[in-house]
Amino acid sequence: MPDSSYSLAREQYAPFHVDTEAALARLATIPVSMHCWQGDDVAGFENSGLGLDGGVAVTGNYPGKARNIDELRADIDKTFSLIPGKHRLALHASYADPAAPKADRNALAIEHFQSWVDWAKPGGVGLDFNPTFFSHPLASDSLTLSNPDKGIRQFWIEHAIACRKIGAEFGRQLGTPCVTNVWIPDGSKDIPADRLAPRERLARALDAVFAEPIDASYHLDAVESKLFGIGAEAYTVGSFEFYLGYAIKNQKLVCLDAGHFHPTETIADKISSVLMYAPGLLLHVSRGVRWDSDHVIVLDDALRATMEEIVRGNFLGKTHIGLDFFDATINRVAAWTIGMRNALKALLLALLEPTDQLRAVEDAKDYTSRLALMEELKTLPFGAVWDEHCRRQNVPVGREWLTELKAYEGRHQAGRK
Repeated sequence: MPDSSYSLAREQYAPFHVDTEAALARLATIPVSMHCWQGDDVAGFENSGLGLDGGVAVTGNYPGKARNIDELRADIDKTFSLIPGKHRLALHASYADPAAPKADRNALAIEHFQSWVDWAKPGGVGLDFNPTFFSHPLASDSLTLSNPDKGIRQFWIEHAIACRKIGAEFGRQLGTPCVTNVWIPDGSKDIPADRLAPRERLARALDAVFAEPIDASYHLDAVESKLFGIGAEAYTVGSFEFYLGYAIKNQKLVCLDAGHFHPTETIADKISSVLMYAPGLLLHVSRGVRWDSDHVIVLDDALRATMEEIVRGNFLGKTHIGLDFFDATINRVAAWTIGMRNALKALLLALLEPTDQLRAVEDAKDYTSRLALMEELKTLPFGAVWDEHCRRQNVPVGREWLTELKAYEGRHQAGRK
């Protein structure tokens, strides 16, 4: 039986022609891909001793970081138990099972990730994948697929090809397509004399990576741009314009990372334009503070605008939603939980909008009603609808998840050194 506060909320949404039951039913079908690298500060299991490079940096030393694959999976399992709905997990290639035979990145195969598939299958968790083009001896100068050294460039081409094959096997075994996303750190700290040649090399390398077609029912390719990075402040080879052109020409998914653009840009404004020409989107939902700092996402205007645009444009069927942040200043399971729940809250807020009504008054040039309706919606009792969603999905309601998290931290994370 619905909670009384939800029943009242349902009544308050009804005059706006919003069916809260339909919104809850739709939300329950939308998976969000949670990123594994929040749980251990992007450390992975290679133990290369190089530490993070390629413009990737994690700040903070909150205790309880996952130290091995078992602890990471336990933390992921706990997080999923605190989040309503059925979701996915995004892996990086550097998270190959250390119990599998050792292999360099260009020789990785499904055997190095089979235990992840075996872990995911019972819970119906889909897997997504990312080649790891950083924190490796052959990425020490942050030049990978655009490297002028043919041998180094070939190594990274082979790595990306291997990752596509692994991703396809994820999709085949789990029955849901794996999105494999290519992001590279390549760029220049200072002003380059030649901006074209690295991009020409990158384009040729990507052509080699994607040369073998893969059944879309198993696997989808995505490419991800960036504005700048640490060590690549002046020039990034894989800019938005480069990857947008490449993705449209070759019909790949475009990955829009919320932290990879100028601070005055929002990815919400790009979605409809990109989807006029590209076959689909991958979102990396993040929060940049002054730069691409990958803060835990909060329920802010930028997040709400992104989800509103996906729902208003009827783009949910062409959009794959994933998270990408890493915060070591707070409990890492809490960071995942806050981020995932906020992504879902923003989706629910968008689903609770009377889009057809707003579009009708806009088409009639009744901008007064458009603005008035948008503002009135902000004070409707969304929280009661969210709580009902959590209740129906058998996960903690309100702040109850934090109580569970604190107990888990005391039992399982406090002793990790």
